Amino acid sequence: QVLLVESGGGLVQAGGSLRLSCAASGRTISSYAMGWFRQAPGKEREFVGAIRSGGSTVYAESVKGRFTVSRDNAKNTVYLQMNSLKPEDTAVYYCAADARTALGPYKYWGQGTQVTVSS
Repeated sequence: QVLLVESGGGLVQAGGSLRLSCAASGRTISSYAMGWFRQAPGKEREFVGAIRSGGSTVYAESVKGRFTVSRDNAKNTVYLQMNSLKPEDTAVYYCAADARTALGPYKYWGQGTQVTVSS
């Protein structure tokens, strides 16, 4: 069992930055693909980005060049650095773990952290 806890969300103005963290416990995640997803009000949950166990990354087109996923295996933590934020990035952001592919399906999910971008 893997417990994932996201943190770092909040309110930011358009053009600003936030860094989300996803701390894992219960099992080391170094061999797992780790993903970030988001869900805006009234919309389906969507893929944001992911990092494979080897460190390679993949991103949704909507965030490519603005968001960066990284991992610190020593801390059992994954990060989502979000720059040049837009109001349409407003959503609850979730991290996920344990997928054979970076795009999922993922077995473990965090509770989410709210990100609100004001215009």
